[in-house]
Amino acid sequence: MAVHPLLRLLLLRPPPPPPPPPPNSPPFATTRRASSASAAAAAALLLLAASPRPRPARADPGGGGGEDIDEARVVRLFQEASPSVVFIKDLVVGRTPGRGGGQAVEAEDGEEGGATVEGTGSGFVWDTAGHIVTNYHVVAKLAGDGSAFHRCKVLLEDSSGNSYLKEGRLVGCDPSYDLAVLKVDVDGDKLRPALIGTSKGLRVGQSCFAIGNPYGYEHTLTTGVVSGLGREIPSPNGRPIRGAIQTDAAINSGNSGGPLIDSYGHVIGVNTATFTRKGTGISSGVNFAIPIDTVVQSVPNLIVYGTSVSNRF
Repeated sequence: MAVHPLLRLLLLRPPPPPPPPPPNSPPFATTRRASSASAAAAAALLLLAASPRPRPARADPGGGGGEDIDEARVVRLFQEASPSVVFIKDLVVGRTPGRGGGQAVEAEDGEEGGATVEGTGSGFVWDTAGHIVTNYHVVAKLAGDGSAFHRCKVLLEDSSGNSYLKEGRLVGCDPSYDLAVLKVDVDGDKLRPALIGTSKGLRVGQSCFAIGNPYGYEHTLTTGVVSGLGREIPSPNGRPIRGAIQTDAAINSGNSGGPLIDSYGHVIGVNTATFTRKGTGISSGVNFAIPIDTVVQSVPNLIVYGTSVSNRF
């Protein structure tokens, strides 16, 4: 079939080029790159919005719940355990020779109604009957040789924060384990016995806390870890106390007899001794506590039978 010449030219002519882009429009490649950058920025914004907000480095002073969990746990631990810890004062009143067979007379310029504070220590409430556990060396002078009259005052605190200063009577002592039991006359509902744990299964590295009255500062908390187990320390009568707990929780003069507790508030030991840097009197961080399993074996016998004949001086 014959094709009209003009029509043939139109069919054979190549297609016209696409129209040029507007003068203000960027090239296609540039537009694609810009779109990719916009998509990446949008994705980054979505990820930023989805990520959790960082926690504040310090507790919220307004009490808005920003307090560190571990810090709050230690605060609560101290609040619950401290009413079971007591402050023990060893008081001495001089005796005048030849007066009524050693009748006590008040010392001049003394404390506690004329009696002089010769030493301080710590202890903890054992039961609602008023028994207090402490170290023997804290109250050893209560069984003195008669050259001076010693008394013991025990400062207790109930769960409401009320304090009571009571006379402490020595029930029994066990110098071989540096343990002693005092008795105070206080209504049982005003006492909060300590939670007794176990020293079996303790592991080096677990947290522990010491509560006591170092240098007379009442209800002081120090923190640390169990540094070692199965240590041997000397007792007041020279016999070794085996199985002692070593800790780096600070134990200083006045901490003796106070409880070493675990993270649950259970007593795992009785704070007893510390190594000091020679000539300084400063704790070296090597401190020891009598394991509570040893205490549990000794204290009930002291409460029921008193001091055994072999331990009387």
